[in-house]
Amino acid sequence: MFKDNLIQLRKYKQLTQEELAEKVGVTRQAIAKWEAGETMPDLERSRLLAEIFEVSLDDLANYEPGENWGMGVPPKGKHLFGVVTVGDKGQIVIPAKARKLFSINAGDSLVVLGDEAQGIALLKAESFMQMADMIRQGMENVNGYEKN
Repeated sequence: MFKDNLIQLRKYKQLTQEELAEKVGVTRQAIAKWEAGETMPDLERSRLLAEIFEVSLDDLANYEPGENWGMGVPPKGKHLFGVVTVGDKGQIVIPAKARKLFSINAGDSLVVLGDEAQGIALLKAESFMQMADMIRQGMENVNGYEKN
């Protein structure tokens, strides 16, 4: 996995082995050995690679392209959880991995936002309300009045 992810990310960033080696502080031959699966970088070099490629260290080491229709390692903090089917009444099942990552539990309220150009977004209602309150308070401060 690591070697395939390294090759894919280096090519995506349009870096030669030599250019990547310079950024990481190793020889081109070290990069070639990592990509061939002959050796592995130490933890500090791996962390540096993850930073250069803007991916998580876990994804750099463990990401399997088969998880997301053969797509490459996603940028840090970005996820593709899979496909869901919309039921007759518009219901969907949020994948378990997404529910766990975003702490969504049975009975939670979600806000559904839509942008005709970009799609639909789901937010936890409590987070949305906190954000709305912050915006409202900011606008009140800008306009010079406060809510009673």
